[in-house]
Amino acid sequence: MASYKEIVTKAVVGKTKKNTKDEIVIETDTNVDTVLGCWVINNTFSGHNNRGKVNIDGSYDVNVWYSFDNNTKTNVLVRTFNYQDNVNVKLRNDANLTNTNEIIVRSLSAPSVTNVNIDGTKIHLNVEKELGVEIIGDTKVRIAVEDDFDDYEVESEENTVETNELDIDEDYLNSVNQ
Repeated sequence: MASYKEIVTKAVVGKTKKNTKDEIVIETDTNVDTVLGCWVINNTFSGHNNRGKVNIDGSYDVNVWYSFDNNTKTNVLVRTFNYQDNVNVKLRNDANLTNTNEIIVRSLSAPSVTNVNIDGTKIHLNVEKELGVEIIGDTKVRIAVEDDFDDYEVESEENTVETNELDIDEDYLNSVNQ
């Protein structure tokens, strides 16, 4: 007959992901002819509890390589953009997000530029990213425990040998060494 034990452990108690699209405008000193390249680097972020919801504060650098002066000169602009995403994470068993929970934020899809438009001195960029949020909290696991479980091997009397039953020649070593 089995009985049950409860183990208190840390586990993922809530999990969600959020895809965001941001429109960014970068202004230059000259009229832009062509955008030659565009990339996003240095994405950093952290999540914290804000009244039961997860706030993610982050930033990334956008690098834009463009040509100007009738495509005879190029320049690279680097701008840092901050973002804040609010994520509602549904917790299992109708639990509430508290300050004792650990919040883990991961980049599921790094920020990348999906569309570029030029309007004179302004460059319009669309940046997409996907973040995943996991909430770690205390939970209970119930396991079955066998009361009479015994994994020791039993030694039987047949396997033991008494030393007086063996025929031992105590002078054997003396006779071999001579």
